[in-house]
Amino acid sequence: MKRAYRPLPLHPLERDIRFFCLQRLSSRRVTLDDPAVTVMTDLNRVPACTVGRSTPLNGVLALMIEQKVRLLLVCEPDGKIVGLLTSRDLCDGKPERILTKSGGAWEDLVAADVMTLRPKLDVLLMEDISRARVGDIIATLRQVDRQHALVLDGGAEPEERAVRGIFSLSHIGLRLGLNIDPSRQPVTYAELARAGCAL
Repeated sequence: MKRAYRPLPLHPLERDIRFFCLQRLSSRRVTLDDPAVTVMTDLNRVPACTVGRSTPLNGVLALMIEQKVRLLLVCEPDGKIVGLLTSRDLCDGKPERILTKSGGAWEDLVAADVMTLRPKLDVLLMEDISRARVGDIIATLRQVDRQHALVLDGGAEPEERAVRGIFSLSHIGLRLGLNIDPSRQPVTYAELARAGCAL
């Protein structure tokens, strides 16, 4: 049997109507009791920022500054995550320690040299996030002394699972209108740019 489809009603576009913009929607202030997903970067809606293992650190820095992100997923060509890089990895002296130990120059360093390897990464589960509040995410990140957390979603089998979201303490602070981590300020994009020049 052939299904009958019917046209939907059309309406005139009113004056002063704007278009939806992700930044506009995400700029709304939140509270500690709002659902955690409110402050999660949802990779179903925003493309993930990724680099390969062999990406030079200069390229890593340029991408972070261009995309205005402080975390990059390090992936194989097939998209599998092998590690991650944060602005802290680039600006906390890690590259200098590597160069002091092994020699070479800043231009010789690649993402694989300073990334946090996948076995050292912990993730949150989307099923827990769906019941959590913003305050729970802050408590979690403070407990493990981290700026970021990845969120895993999917089925029971490994091939069904994927990183669905990212939490950033600095982003949460902006959305709350608070400085929620005064002891460890997030690295600014200007500091990232200087890090590449300092070595």
